Amino acid sequence: MVEETEVNELKKKGNETRRSQRKLGRSAIWAVLVLIIALGAAFFHTQKGKPCPCFQDSRKYTGIVEDCCCDYETVDAINGAVLHPLLQGLVTTPFFRYFKVKLWCDCPFWPDDGMCKLRDCSVCECPENEFPESFRRPPLGLPADDLKCQEGKPEAAVDRTLDSKVFRGWIEVDNPWTNDDETDNDEMTYVNLLLNPERYTGYTGPSARRIWDAVYSENCPKYASGEICQEKKVLYKLISGLHSSISIHIAADYLLDETKNLWGANPDLMYDRVLQYPDRVRNLYFTFLFVLRAVTKAKDYLEQAEYDTGNPEEDLKAQSLMRQLLYSPKLQAACPVPFDEAKLWKGQSGPELKQQIQKQFRNISAIMDCVGCEKCRLWGKLQVLGLGTALKILFSVDGEYRHHQHLQLQRNEVIALVNLLNRLSESIKLVQEMSPTFEKTIGELSLQPAAKLISSWKRLWETVVGDRLRKLPL
Repeated sequence: MVEETEVNELKKKGNETRRSQRKLGRSAIWAVLVLIIALGAAFFHTQKGKPCPCFQDSRKYTGIVEDCCCDYETVDAINGAVLHPLLQGLVTTPFFRYFKVKLWCDCPFWPDDGMCKLRDCSVCECPENEFPESFRRPPLGLPADDLKCQEGKPEAAVDRTLDSKVFRGWIEVDNPWTNDDETDNDEMTYVNLLLNPERYTGYTGPSARRIWDAVYSENCPKYASGEICQEKKVLYKLISGLHSSISIHIAADYLLDETKNLWGANPDLMYDRVLQYPDRVRNLYFTFLFVLRAVTKAKDYLEQAEYDTGNPEEDLKAQSLMRQLLYSPKLQAACPVPFDEAKLWKGQSGPELKQQIQKQFRNISAIMDCVGCEKCRLWGKLQVLGLGTALKILFSVDGEYRHHQHLQLQRNEVIALVNLLNRLSESIKLVQEMSPTFEKTIGELSLQPAAKLISSWKRLWETVVGDRLRKLPL
């Protein structure tokens, strides 16, 4: 009887032990599950805001470009097939390769304290005997060794070498949308744009940031989410699109190794500054269509203009390419009206709002005199003048809109307008070419930490839970 009682007690204790072990095992499993969930939450929290390979398709740009009349797919197709080749040919002709510009360093807003790292920031004057007789005048600008303007960095220099013949037959009229007085020839010089490509110059730091801060914060603040003023949205998106294009060209022609003078594309910089921000890419497309609309709207004027530089063969080429651009059947069929300017400036406040935005844009053009790098200033002035010319074509030339007023453009405005459209066209092409590569690369990179995390979870499950389950009594 005593032995039977002892056996029962031993069985009872054994059952209790097994129940305790099972309970402990379940607790361990739940603990591991909680740990897995916590690790997962931490992982996805760290990935918040980063591209996820599962959603890469949502980052592709499809549908109508906001506030425009064409879709992204059409823009990419027509740009690659028609616009980009024509524009690349146009800007190499003598008429469009020379730009008249003020390159003096007198900033109207603050003392010039910019710092440029490379000699590509500065400008080299061309010999006076290379100017046509009608353009000869006392030396302009600052001497080549003026460190205030060049900041001691010849990579920032603008090469002012010219052909022996340039322009004739154009009148000079001022642009009320921009700050520079284009009729003031005494302070302007001609620059060969082909010898001074838009590229990385090393112009960075507080001075460079202050330029864009002044442009955005004081004259072109980002509109609020509930903003109903379409005109203010347009101004912001134009500047943002131009900014994106400039950043893309800096990244596309970057000094990769200064010791070897090795230049090439910097895709990481392009992604960091533009491609990872969908709104910046969208604004680039918007600006491109806005400027394209200005060019097509002025087709009668641009077709009849004299592209005379004293080189008959090249001048005929320029005129032919311009007509192909203005009357391209593919462009007219795919995107006849890239942007509808008629929907702006409505209501009683329209004229007053137009004057306000015109003043803001003039201030933006004046800020270009504060750029502490000559080559950056050259391209900043050219592209802002090009944008100001587009505004002049699409809207008023003063505070009031006059339907009877004939369009008048001066030579420099046409040169700036076409070169700006070419810069934007090239940026669109680069975005189209680079985006798929970045999507694939980012997808692969974002998969790596996920794979490592899953592998860690699996090992943790097998070592802790699996071992615990194997030790559980049957």
